[in-house]
Amino acid sequence: MGACLALCSIASCVSCLCGSAPCLLCGCCPASNNSTITRLVFSFFLLLGTLVSVIMILPGMEAQLRKLPGFCQGGTTVPGLENQVNCDIIVGYKSVYRMCFAMTCFFFMFFVIMIRVRSSKDPRAALQNGFWFFKFLILVGITVGAFFIPDGTFHDVWFYFGAVGSFIFILIQLILLIDFAHSWNKVWVEKAENSDNKCWFAGLLSFTILYYALAIAAVVLFYIYYTKPNDCTEHKVFISLNLIFCAIISIVSILPKIQEAQPYSGLLQASLISLYTMYVTWSAMTNNPNQTCNPSLLSLVSNVSSTADTSPGPVQLWDAQSIVGLIIFLFCTLYASIRSSNNTQVNKLLQTEAGGESGGEGVVGEDGLRRAVDNEEEGVTYSYSFFHFHLCLASLYIMMTLTNWYQPNTPTQAMKGVPAVWVKMCSSWLGLGLYLWTLIAPLIFPNRDFS
Repeated sequence: MGACLALCSIASCVSCLCGSAPCLLCGCCPASNNSTITRLVFSFFLLLGTLVSVIMILPGMEAQLRKLPGFCQGGTTVPGLENQVNCDIIVGYKSVYRMCFAMTCFFFMFFVIMIRVRSSKDPRAALQNGFWFFKFLILVGITVGAFFIPDGTFHDVWFYFGAVGSFIFILIQLILLIDFAHSWNKVWVEKAENSDNKCWFAGLLSFTILYYALAIAAVVLFYIYYTKPNDCTEHKVFISLNLIFCAIISIVSILPKIQEAQPYSGLLQASLISLYTMYVTWSAMTNNPNQTCNPSLLSLVSNVSSTADTSPGPVQLWDAQSIVGLIIFLFCTLYASIRSSNNTQVNKLLQTEAGGESGGEGVVGEDGLRRAVDNEEEGVTYSYSFFHFHLCLASLYIMMTLTNWYQPNTPTQAMKGVPAVWVKMCSSWLGLGLYLWTLIAPLIFPNRDFS
């Protein structure tokens, strides 16, 4: 009997993977809105590809593969077997380029297919919300094909695609943080007003002070460790400008006129954005090829002077900047998968609808199992195409983060370059401008509805 039940369970899950709308038809999926489940599964595909990229780039992977008889060109040989695989492109930063190229193509394909889908009644919505097993096979097929692309100029050209895509993704990360801060502030303020519990206000004040304290501490550390009295002029300009810009958005966010137009605008949002801006500033400075102005974190902690490695060798990937970037990426990706924004302007920027994710706890079927709710019969709660475009950009961002923005086919000492510095700094300035726009837009266009 137990074996039969197990087989039934497996069959149910297989139908969940292969069906046209799995989370509506099978009981092995969690009880939730189908729109949320769909975004979580697509995000899982992205995270799975990221995990594979991390494994491929681990130090020592190429040496281990070369030990396999008859596998790598130039590796251990066995009589009768020819070494056909170029292990230079299946491990290291070149493998990350190809893996992320495959993920980008996969999500771009769905971005094109899902343009102008209005509701789950659209036949294309079945492709969005189901057929997961076949989608996985397509992703695997594209990935395998990516590793057969000839070297040539592929990595050089794809590097610039990654730089542009990462620039846009950093802006989206900032918008998601704005959305998160707006929703957080709104919920806590409403709870404080409705319950007369001042602890909510105390919590908002505490986090605001914490974020500003961290941002100010970062500025001080930047001036100490990333500038020199007679050098590092660019770093001094970057730090000073972003400090001034963060002060401006903080002041603007609490002006009486802004508070009238945006009742839930406050210092919590400005403090979180200021802290993120300082992170982007630090991330940009760590890509500066000038080692005098860019000490390694290890040298700062251990007080040991770092020296530039002028001999060709493997890329050093696991620095603090990459780790923090991955953590922020994971947060923003998961938040984009489950978010339900209450901020109208952010919704317009992200092509979503307010409150679209509320309410679905699942419908109980005849077998007593809760099934996912189709909450998009009247209209989609998020833009299918924009969601895939976001994951497409996220794939490019992961590629640049894991490779530390190293330009391929260049000597190790020249891999860190000025383009990455300016891409990150310009994205931080444009992001601050977007947040400032969400504050002043209702005042500039009083006849438009920004409620």
